[in-house]
Amino acid sequence: MALRKAQEKEYAKSLYIGGGLTQKEIAERVSVTEKTLAKWIKEGKWENLKKSLLTTKQNQLSFLYDQLDFLNTDISKRDFKVAVGKEADTIVKISASINRLETETSIGDTVEVARNFIDFVRSQDLELAKKITNLFDVFITAKMK
Repeated sequence: MALRKAQEKEYAKSLYIGGGLTQKEIAERVSVTEKTLAKWIKEGKWENLKKSLLTTKQNQLSFLYDQLDFLNTDISKRDFKVAVGKEADTIVKISASINRLETETSIGDTVEVARNFIDFVRSQDLELAKKITNLFDVFITAKMK
């Protein structure tokens, strides 16, 4: 039972942070009361987390690519065009971080893609969007198990 609540909370958090839905809509989709959702938002400081989305996955990737470019440019300007110990370690770590960010998909990422797709479908066919929303809710719930 505790795992299910934790999954519901994670799903609600993804929906809340992603924006675009009212608390009532989120509560309905996650099958909790609005009071429970409000408690989670307050206790988890989700509002602060929502604001921190300025550090998105894409922004992080851009930042890491800039660092990698800086290191490689610096190395290419000198006579000895090979990374030294610390530089090589840094390059390996940055490359691993980039790979991890580009390949891992979290529930939040799945929710974001679902929301974007549903918004697109909604502009074409409202009834179909409602069906897809229900299917995505089932899909996301299944991914959390």
